[in-house]
Amino acid sequence: MSHTLDDQIVLASASPRRLQLLQQIGVHARVLAVPVDEVMLPDEQPLDFVQRLALEKARCGYELMSRQGIVLPVLGSDTIVELEGEVFGKPVDTEQAESMLAKLSGRVHNVHTAVAVKTAEAEYSALSSSQVEFSALSDEMIKAYVATGEPMDKAGAYGIQGMAAQFVKNLNGSYSGVMGLPLFETAELLAKAQVKPLG
Repeated sequence: MSHTLDDQIVLASASPRRLQLLQQIGVHARVLAVPVDEVMLPDEQPLDFVQRLALEKARCGYELMSRQGIVLPVLGSDTIVELEGEVFGKPVDTEQAESMLAKLSGRVHNVHTAVAVKTAEAEYSALSSSQVEFSALSDEMIKAYVATGEPMDKAGAYGIQGMAAQFVKNLNGSYSGVMGLPLFETAELLAKAQVKPLG
């Protein structure tokens, strides 16, 4: 995507949902996919992991942009689903997607989304954690949902803004955070970086 004068920030993510959420609050962003390895370190705790990835994405994006002579604040974000200490990232195949959904069925899990903003002067970061309760899912429902392809690029193998909305019995926390970008925390960080969503 070419750089336009309207761009206020760079979004270091290829997620169409994150771009959509930024647009929802009036932020003009340039999208940049960054090559960051999303693998947990040995003994790394879930919250440390998700916050590290968000920062790494922001830093990587900032470095790539700087090389092109573009100095804009860079926003990185990462989302994980956690069930009793087990972290669910994006499923590698349909079998893993079905397994994740079977574990989440009828239970409450945590969705942690970290956001980081890097500017020439500073780095800012925030964390949003929400609790999501799933209804009991039959094997048929799980297979039918996975067959739609929707779960394959999403942490925990579901998208709350898509067909999986029907599985969500209760949500305590941030809807946009579960989607992948908590807008309250994001707006706060952008304000620190002198980016004002409402102009």
